[in-house]
Amino acid sequence: MSDSPALTGRGAEAPSALADPHLVYDPIGGAGPKDVVILGSTGSIGTQAIDLVLRNPDRFRVTGLSANGGRVALLAEQAYQLRVRTVAVAREDVVPALREALSSQYGPGEPLPEILAGPDAATLVAASDCHTVLNGITGSIGLAPTLAALEAGRTLALANKESLIVGGPLVKALAKPGQIIPVDSEHAALFQALASGTRADVRKLVVTASGGPFRGRTKEQLAHVTVEDALAHPTWAMGPVITINSATLVNKGLEVIEAHLLYDIPFDRIEVVVHPQSYVHSMVEFTDGSTIAQATPPDMRGPIAIGLGWPERVPDAAPAFDWSKASTWEFFPLDRDAFPAVDLACHVGQLAGTAPAVFNAANEECVEAFRLGALPFNGIVETVTRVVDEHGTPGSGTSLTVADVLEAETWARTRARELTAQTAEARA
Repeated sequence: MSDSPALTGRGAEAPSALADPHLVYDPIGGAGPKDVVILGSTGSIGTQAIDLVLRNPDRFRVTGLSANGGRVALLAEQAYQLRVRTVAVAREDVVPALREALSSQYGPGEPLPEILAGPDAATLVAASDCHTVLNGITGSIGLAPTLAALEAGRTLALANKESLIVGGPLVKALAKPGQIIPVDSEHAALFQALASGTRADVRKLVVTASGGPFRGRTKEQLAHVTVEDALAHPTWAMGPVITINSATLVNKGLEVIEAHLLYDIPFDRIEVVVHPQSYVHSMVEFTDGSTIAQATPPDMRGPIAIGLGWPERVPDAAPAFDWSKASTWEFFPLDRDAFPAVDLACHVGQLAGTAPAVFNAANEECVEAFRLGALPFNGIVETVTRVVDEHGTPGSGTSLTVADVLEAETWARTRARELTAQTAEARA
């Protein structure tokens, strides 16, 4: 996989894009509410999506839910509120507890939803009969459900960036133009801003970063920060892994790779800028010098509404700005020395093949080691860099398979654990 040609003028041939606001992929059509499946329903994205659905019953109807199985009572409550057909859990051991929780929600004699369980449960429900699949699963385990939804012809509202990053060629080979609608706030912003012009007129994508809790600190000052420090995100409420990824800016690096894959823009034309207020979620610069920015207060229900509702907008999906109040919006260049993860991600994205899978898997292991006190904060990206360098570029090209991705991830996790263990031993 290689970078697409630069789009510098109207004479350039614009490549087809997975996410294109000018194209509406409608697998079913017709009137009435859209049937939706929500993967990762008990997580942050899933719970906010359900809030949106419950406030808009005329627009959306949820037919299936999936979750890992760690919050059985919440999953049962969601199933009852939404009257879903199917509930899927990855953990087979929680099925008895789930069935009991469902029974306590539903009335006597009221039929319970179908229960799917096991590592393939989310994949099965992703391919079920519906209009749109919202993939809110965290991690590369979301790849198989992403592929299943695309192969089944569903519109895919994609919040699981890892599945696109680790399986880019696989996802792009299956996705029809307009079939994927991004749900990450940054990519939903780019998606909306791109509606302002033709693809041939795009000069640059500008991805904003809050800077996380450590904005303004030097590399030396980051050497001794704690897990509690890293989890204190100034603007967003997210899960611990994503929050730590935001602190290292690995999350921003992943988003750059995702933007490249979604919009076919070369890496040298994707820029990261730090915007502490998190009001402007990303921008598109066009060849005439115009820059179109998408801005809302920090709230994921807006991007979720774009993912589920496009091409229609959902009224009052999220709060709007109060323009009667003064506010200051700041932008700063990225400190690449203190936060090298973005440059590393661009390097990995250009390597392509299984390199992104190695990057992502090694990072997940290093974040866990940091959470357990086995690795210092700066050691996260340093260790991921070593794993990426040792991996090299095997598996590159267009012949990437799911087996290649899984094998690369397994190797990366093993090697990352070995290196973190060495670091922990040296620090002891």
